[in-house]
Amino acid sequence: MNQLTLNCSGKLLDVSKPVVMGILNITPDSFYDGGKYLKEKDWLIKTEQMLREGAAIIDIGAISTRPGATAVSQKDEAKRLFPVLKSVRKKFPDAIISVDTSRASITKSAVELGADIINDISAGCFDDKMFHTITAINKPYIIMHIQGSPANMQKNPVYEDVLRDIIKFFSEKINKLKNLGINDIIIDPGFGFGKTVEHNYRLISRLEMFRIFGLPMLVGVSRKSMINKVLKINPADALNGTTVLNTIAILKGANILRVHDVKEAVQTIKIINEIKC
Repeated sequence: MNQLTLNCSGKLLDVSKPVVMGILNITPDSFYDGGKYLKEKDWLIKTEQMLREGAAIIDIGAISTRPGATAVSQKDEAKRLFPVLKSVRKKFPDAIISVDTSRASITKSAVELGADIINDISAGCFDDKMFHTITAINKPYIIMHIQGSPANMQKNPVYEDVLRDIIKFFSEKINKLKNLGINDIIIDPGFGFGKTVEHNYRLISRLEMFRIFGLPMLVGVSRKSMINKVLKINPADALNGTTVLNTIAILKGANILRVHDVKEAVQTIKIINEIKC
């Protein structure tokens, strides 16, 4: 049975039809928009724009996870994240806010400050307290597949079979989470996280295989190198390629698109919904 309604702090989010998660990077070094939203005026304007354009979720991240990114201390993550989270929650009390973190202590504090969803690129691999913290806070939990860490993940990633290996990874993680009583789980194959261009396109070509879990699936390909390397372009020129991959992802079962460009992703979904009718 598919579980396509998420309880986000009492706000029910129906993802039976695809929705958009808008990215709010509050980092100085993200690969596309690092440094743009470090002042309150700027991050509030960006958030308002994304909500106006149709974002169902705002995803706030205080650590760059681009390939080769250097580690950020817990203290610095908190210093960046918490003022923004408090500000966004105060200005937009009805918004569904996701926090992109892999640390249990940050997770706990973020929920106290108003976070509705936790987006963990490591699926609990970076902090052994994460699963128990998620159990305690009882919020929807995004688990992403990553091989290695952002600092080293693109140094010759190897799989026996990328699709089979990631399905096995999710199967083990989901079983552990459900045994802890966690049911609001979203899976993210982790495009670009410890995967070659060939691995990424193998995954997108067989994305429908992840439907076997009956859980919402998030796809994040926005302006990533799997587009730029094929087209020989920069992230700034990758909107068209992003739309192509988002279209394929929706047709193959994606429920949430995590994007920098909300308006275009919402338009893509509207058109596909008409085709499916």
